[in-house]
Amino acid sequence: MCGRFTLFTPASRLAEVFLPGEVLAATPRYNIAPGQPILAVRASAAPDRLEFAMLRWGLVPAWARDAAIGNRLVNARAETVSEKPAFRRAFRERRCLVPADGFYEWKREGPGKRPFYIRMKDGAPFAFAGIWERWEEAPGKTVETCAILTTEPNEILSPIHDRMPLILPPEDYGLWLDPSVPPSDRLARLLRPIPSGGMEAYPVGRAVNIPHTEGPSCIRPADAG
Repeated sequence: MCGRFTLFTPASRLAEVFLPGEVLAATPRYNIAPGQPILAVRASAAPDRLEFAMLRWGLVPAWARDAAIGNRLVNARAETVSEKPAFRRAFRERRCLVPADGFYEWKREGPGKRPFYIRMKDGAPFAFAGIWERWEEAPGKTVETCAILTTEPNEILSPIHDRMPLILPPEDYGLWLDPSVPPSDRLARLLRPIPSGGMEAYPVGRAVNIPHTEGPSCIRPADAG
């Protein structure tokens, strides 16, 4: 699964990577949790344009009666996202990128779990594959929410957890975001774990278990012993 991640790359650098020429304001975050607003890149209403958007993490399907369902729909499995009623329409019509520069997973050790931080070795930002949805909370009041896709783990993640977020190669961002591309073999080839060669993982302190814990100390390496 993907339950926490970071995004502290400077806003100017994020704009350069994901939407050159756009102006972005973003607060550095070291412990982003479900239910919070997260930065996304998606197709805009204007033809052939992309935009930054803030979406609440936890997808609420358009047909939902209660927004609380989003608490359970933080992640969508890549293997079934095209079939599940809660996700299939968003996967078909409303895909997005979720920028990040690292994420956390928890490894079971004895009676407890040890948090690990996973990132690219060069510290570069990357993007999770996401889907998003609009939900009418009240007449005239629409809430936009999202979920992050997960897949089986690569070689870095497999000793830690049995799932990992689906990370897209930069050369496939355009394909993922193009709403004219239907679910097909072209998208199916993206629904697999990214190679682990450029990634690293290390244990961090258990303070990240508390959602409101913030700051660079969250990603500080902990004693692995």
